[in-house]
Amino acid sequence: MGRSTGLAGPAGAVTDPGRVDGAVGRVRDSDRGGRAVRSVRDSDRTDEAVSRVRDPDPVDEVVRRVRDTLEEVFAAVAETGADTGALLADVSGAGREPVAADLAALRPGLRALLARHPLVSGVGFVAAPGLLADVPGCLEWWQRGSDGAVRPLLLDLDPKHSAYSDYTHWDWYTLPRETGRRAVAGPYVDYLCSDEYSLTLSAPVELGGRFTGVAAADVYLRHFEAAVLPMLQRLPAPARLVNARGRVAASTDPAHLAGSLTKGPDFAAVLAGPPAEHRTDGLRLLPCGGTPLVLVTADD
Repeated sequence: MGRSTGLAGPAGAVTDPGRVDGAVGRVRDSDRGGRAVRSVRDSDRTDEAVSRVRDPDPVDEVVRRVRDTLEEVFAAVAETGADTGALLADVSGAGREPVAADLAALRPGLRALLARHPLVSGVGFVAAPGLLADVPGCLEWWQRGSDGAVRPLLLDLDPKHSAYSDYTHWDWYTLPRETGRRAVAGPYVDYLCSDEYSLTLSAPVELGGRFTGVAAADVYLRHFEAAVLPMLQRLPAPARLVNARGRVAASTDPAHLAGSLTKGPDFAAVLAGPPAEHRTDGLRLLPCGGTPLVLVTADD
């Protein structure tokens, strides 16, 4: 939805090069009468267009900021997914089933990702049940603590134990599994990892068309809000960012606080379709540059 930086006249219009003053299309002083009046009007329209180029639509600026913020994190998710896919392909090529110990090969890359991406607080691969031959489930997950130290996440993933942590019902797992696309889950209190209010960005990992799990990364909500709220606050009306399920990820609208569910439009359908603006029920819905969030604001 970017605004063009070029200036264009009506379709099919041709201007006499001898009467163009620079690139703004003003008529020279040598023209007389009605031409002079048109010159003033054309100049006003041109100045207005230049002003719009110099002062871009704040909605477009929000979309760009959200896109850039999320894509930084999705870059870490994509790298994790690629490394995991390559690892599983190597194991399969060796004629055996993967086991939990194979995932240890991901650790250097995960630690490096945490060092390179300051927005990312945790990153890793979450295996689908049944993928590994020796355990029912497994996370190869590393996270940065409040002291800056990077540590592995250790959970009890044995369904026979009372402390069993079942990750298969969380949105960050189910959305990529069900849709085959990237997802943003939350914000929610991340009881599995950090007890922080967080967003989790995830993407499916497949091998030969088979779903093997998800690559994912956590972002503390306070860090995400610090990146995008200043832009949301520039909009003339209250606005919010929602995910495919209608969960609010950030908001300047007191009626729709971060973490709440928004009812009404089918946000999943908006995200699944072409990246175009939608208007419905007095709302303006804009997918954020191909990322799994929708900007919702009042329709002017």
